[in-house]
Amino acid sequence: MSFAIIETGGKQYKVSTSKIIEIEKLNAKIGETIKFKNVLLLNHDKVTEIGNPSIDGATVEAKLLDNIKDRTILVFHKRRRKHSRKKNGHRQRHSKIQITKILAKGGKIIDEAKIIEKKKTVKVEKKVLKKEAK
Repeated sequence: MSFAIIETGGKQYKVSTSKIIEIEKLNAKIGETIKFKNVLLLNHDKVTEIGNPSIDGATVEAKLLDNIKDRTILVFHKRRRKHSRKKNGHRQRHSKIQITKILAKGGKIIDEAKIIEKKKTVKVEKKVLKKEAK
């Protein structure tokens, strides 16, 4: 099992191919490929490579699936005995991404997601089949 640890948005994430994660919002369009160059650790079979602080030349590629908002968090301020209250809501923005490739130094592919294309179903009208049977 191959995995990598990347840093984005001030947080660290353990990622493997085909995994879908939510990270801090990225300024990109839906469907774009994003490259994370701040790779802290790579693991492939029995070989583990640790960066100091990051591994030069290693990248992780991901596809942006959607930009979403988190649930509402209420922010309530009250000053006692003053009849002063303030109520606000906040919804944090996130980006949902799917990891497609993990690349080591020199662009060597460690792991790649298997992309399964949906097969198109062909509808055959029943009327045509009934006419042919007669």
